[in-house]
Amino acid sequence: MIVADTDVLIDYLRGEGEQVERIAFELQHGLRTTVVSAFELWAGAIGSAKRERAVDTLLAALTIVPLDGEDARAAAGVRRDLERAGRSIGMADSLIAGICVRHGAVLLTRNKDHFERIPNLRLSGRYE
Repeated sequence: MIVADTDVLIDYLRGEGEQVERIAFELQHGLRTTVVSAFELWAGAIGSAKRERAVDTLLAALTIVPLDGEDARAAAGVRRDLERAGRSIGMADSLIAGICVRHGAVLLTRNKDHFERIPNLRLSGRYE
């Protein structure tokens, strides 16, 4: 399972860079995103009917992975471990990571600086 992070979905919506082709390809093959990224996209679109329509259209084409109790527990573990190491990544990224770790998903992101800190999280930042 491949899960798209908010950053690559924003790039896709803007039509920027090589990730546009990768996201378009993955959309045909069951690309997912998290409910956290859906929230971030909707929050960023507030105030613009055009952006809201674009976000709605994109999210309708994706499977949105919810956050359940076990995901929340996994995310809390991620956050706790990183805070203890002095390498916190923030609540939203902790939640995204927890969802992906628990489901064994590969996270498609450009934000390797944050996510590579998480030992059991598989990343894909390459748009091949």
